[in-house]
Amino acid sequence: MKTTAAVVERPGAPFELVEAELGEPRADEVVIEVSASGICHTDLIAQSGQFPTPLPAVLGHEGAGTVIAVGDDVTRVRVGDRVAMSYDSCGHCSACSASRPFSCGEFFPRNFLAQRLDGTTTLTRAGGALHAPFFGQSSFSTHAICHECGVAKIPDDVPFEVVAPFGCGIQTGAGSVLNALAVGPGDTIAILGTGGVGLSAVMGARIAGCATIVAVDLDASRLALAAELGATDTIHAGGGLDVVAAVQEIVPGGVPYALECSGSPDALRAAIDMVGSGGTCGIVGAPPDGTRIDFDVNAILATGRTIRGLVEGESVIGDFIPHLIDLWRAGEFPVDRLVRTFRFDEINDAVARMHDGSVVKPVLLMR
Repeated sequence: MKTTAAVVERPGAPFELVEAELGEPRADEVVIEVSASGICHTDLIAQSGQFPTPLPAVLGHEGAGTVIAVGDDVTRVRVGDRVAMSYDSCGHCSACSASRPFSCGEFFPRNFLAQRLDGTTTLTRAGGALHAPFFGQSSFSTHAICHECGVAKIPDDVPFEVVAPFGCGIQTGAGSVLNALAVGPGDTIAILGTGGVGLSAVMGARIAGCATIVAVDLDASRLALAAELGATDTIHAGGGLDVVAAVQEIVPGGVPYALECSGSPDALRAAIDMVGSGGTCGIVGAPPDGTRIDFDVNAILATGRTIRGLVEGESVIGDFIPHLIDLWRAGEFPVDRLVRTFRFDEINDAVARMHDGSVVKPVLLMR
């Protein structure tokens, strides 16, 4: 099948729309006519070459569209279903069998290496193979092949451009608060970074009933939006401010929960330090591959603090995406306030607007 795909040829290169050939689905795969795809920070890191994703590749992992073909063994969806695509998992390892697909033993190769486990790809072009699927989908294309476990059915009345970002950034932010950290009424949380993930975390914390939600960022307009979406306190981290002291002035003794969403090593260092005794620091923001930070082991040991890596908000796709849709319908999760749409051929402009901070969550419209 002919398709149009946005290809990154080499590290740091812009996206280029090319004609490609989509292969046939395997028994456990589905073919999606992509209508919309969010752009995520992870796509930009892969584009820059700071992840081990091989290039040339077709990126994109927040796709939504319509099922147009299914493999022989597919039972979860059928032709004509409207779906959101999300991360890939094997479906049979110990984690997947325990309903924890976000901890799949094959998560890294299935999602970051932009190919099937046997090394084959779902897309080719005249010059040879393209690395795909990225995160089990490669949704920067008008058509994509996705493993059946990576899709969630969506209702007919939900716009594709609203639900597409749920597949990664939105479910990561909200899920980290609601699923992984499981904050509750009256709790306190500090959220560092107010991009799409961080603002989704703010909305999740408000939904959970947190009494104090501290948002930290370098962008005053993002902080203003965070306040509108539920943050009770905002901290502008510029000008050499001691962010840890500023947070602990609001919450003496430190916060019980901190969530680092920016991917900044300095922000992660601060997030760890602002957590009080027995508290938890969740790591969501993804820095370049190989990034390391130092911390005082005894300071962690003596206070019983926990540092946790959180993947995809510990979301089970078929359950959590419909839950977020219900919250959106009820007006409790206004994610559309983060979204700005772009035509597919405006992908590089959308990326530039994401880099300069003028757009929180760009969403590409393929048709």
